[in-house]
Amino acid sequence: MKPDIIIIGSGMGGATVAASLAPSGKQILILERGLRLSPSSSDRCAKAIFTDGVYRPDETWLDGQGRSFNPGNYYNVGGNSKFYGAVLIRYRAEDFKPLRHSGGSTPGWPISYEDLEPDYQAAENLYQVRGELNDDPTEPVHSGVYPHPPVADEEDIAELRIRLRRTGLTPSSLPLGVDINTWLAGGRTTWDAYPDTRGGKMDAETCALASALAHENVTLKTDCLVTRLHCDETGRVTDLEYNTGGQLQQMSAPVIVLAAGAVQSAALLLTSKNDHFPNGLANRSDQVGRNFMNHNCSAVLAVHPLRRNRAIYQKTIMLNDFYLARDDLPPLGNVQMLGKITGEILSASSPLPRWLAGWIAARSFDFYAMSEDLPNPHSRVTVNQGRITLDWQRSNWDAHVRLVDQLKKALKRAGFPIVLSKPFDRRTPSHQCGTARMGHDPQYSVVDSYCRSHDHNNLFIVDASVLPTSAAVNPALTIAALALRTGRYIRERQWSQ
Repeated sequence: MKPDIIIIGSGMGGATVAASLAPSGKQILILERGLRLSPSSSDRCAKAIFTDGVYRPDETWLDGQGRSFNPGNYYNVGGNSKFYGAVLIRYRAEDFKPLRHSGGSTPGWPISYEDLEPDYQAAENLYQVRGELNDDPTEPVHSGVYPHPPVADEEDIAELRIRLRRTGLTPSSLPLGVDINTWLAGGRTTWDAYPDTRGGKMDAETCALASALAHENVTLKTDCLVTRLHCDETGRVTDLEYNTGGQLQQMSAPVIVLAAGAVQSAALLLTSKNDHFPNGLANRSDQVGRNFMNHNCSAVLAVHPLRRNRAIYQKTIMLNDFYLARDDLPPLGNVQMLGKITGEILSASSPLPRWLAGWIAARSFDFYAMSEDLPNPHSRVTVNQGRITLDWQRSNWDAHVRLVDQLKKALKRAGFPIVLSKPFDRRTPSHQCGTARMGHDPQYSVVDSYCRSHDHNNLFIVDASVLPTSAAVNPALTIAALALRTGRYIRERQWSQ
């Protein structure tokens, strides 16, 4: 049966917009380039995941200096969310407004927090978020409550929370999409960066895609790599090409939703250039691929030689004391627990011998410091002869250095004599976003506030590429909220036009 809507990608954006559109009764086809993950002996094996890289794709991009690197994105049903840390936190209300940072200013969004709040609430319900209101001073207004109470602190993490509070900080519970009992039943590890093959994480496949596929009008096809979009001189997207099983096929639908991720969506639009759109589709503004952002992130390890950390998963606390400007400090960012590292994980990412890495990991409390990367038109994705170049130009690095410094001082006050830190490099995709940004003015943006292309009235882009700013928190819930907003728009308005 001919589809009414084709969705490219089954990650956080694609799966969520499918869940939103499924009750419409329209025929919906989801094309996913990867396959479903299945349970295997590698699922909870740190060596397989972090040393051998068994889940990393056999793919290389070029950086801004023409050097090849493996980007570490994942291509499978559910997208990167199958490996995510399951942090489902809202952007703060201030993130939607222009903000001054030490590295420059953000432009603000074409919508406000209040515009998106109902969709945030719906996304929290869809993804069964575990959380607690009113323990974080930066928490924006909620119209409802979290569906479930927060994931419980383990004993040593509960003690850490007390230690942090005694330093004057305000530790709060991370909003998480994790069924902790189901997760631990599959193996006693953290979930952060581990694949979800048994439904313990509330990821795009487990929640949104399952909801969508419960409707008979929704179909998922895997092993379908979309290689090109075609459009006519009026700007209407007429059909697409995709490769499946080594065969090139074509498909058309009245509505196309692109949700392949910030880099791959931009690359597909640029590759789809034609005589009518010589700079690529949706790119009359010359903004496709520009303003790439990737959070400035560091791992920070607090170590006490005489105190072991017995936590298994650890990732239940965050700190937003430095998120907004205060005293003489500009906005610095968010701090949250990493999933508990092991000696194998630490040795895979450092030159430490295995025995020393194991000794440190047994005594470390592991933090993730995250600062905002600001939009910059020269930080961009380009494509040359099918090869992606990602010229990421970091910004606002001084703020991140200050955040790590503030965190280290606080951890030493909390009783940790040794505090180590290491920034993440470009091999770690720390929330890539911004390459098809949202805005009111078609001269300076790619999509409107409902994620509809300014240039093509039947093309929607629903993934992290549309984010005008990266903020300094995990973007998964914001992507899901925008996808629900777009789905509602298509249901209510697209079919009448």
